[in-house]
Amino acid sequence: MEEKPDADGVRIRAAVPQDHGRILAVCDDWWGKPVAHILPRLFLDHFHTTSLTAEAEGALAGFLVGFPSPARPEEAYVHFTAVSPDHRGSGLGRRMYRRFAGAARAEGRSVVRAVTAPTNDRSIAFHRSLGFTVTGPHTDHDGPGVDRMCFELRL
Repeated sequence: MEEKPDADGVRIRAAVPQDHGRILAVCDDWWGKPVAHILPRLFLDHFHTTSLTAEAEGALAGFLVGFPSPARPEEAYVHFTAVSPDHRGSGLGRRMYRRFAGAARAEGRSVVRAVTAPTNDRSIAFHRSLGFTVTGPHTDHDGPGVDRMCFELRL
C-alpha cells in the first residue's frame, strides 16, 4: 500500500527487510548520537509490513518502525522513527504516524504507544502535537537507571 508522492516528491511505502542497512547508515547522524544499536535487523525482518520508509528521489527521507503488539491485541507500538534533517518541519513525521495509526485502527487496535528518554524534548513535543498523552518520567522503565516518558494515543 504505497502512498502517492506529496508536493515535495516524498513517497511513503511499507518497509522491506533490505531497508535495514539504509536506515542504519543514517540514523546516528539524524539523531545526533549513537542509536543504531536499538534497531537490530530483527525489527525489519519480522515487522517490515507494519513499518514505513519515506523516500524522495530514491533517497531515504524518513522511517517509522512499528508493529501490532502480539501480547496486547488492542495496542500497536512505535519503536523507532526519524525524519531526515532536510525534511523536518514538512509534516513527514506526522504523515508516517497518521498512516501507522490508520493501519492499526483498521486492524482493530485502539491505542498506539511509544516511549522516549525524558531528555528528548523534541520527541515529547512532537508526540503531544499528534494528540498523544505523555506521562513520566517513569523511573527504571527500561531497567535500572533507564527512565522513560510514555506516550499513548487513543484511536
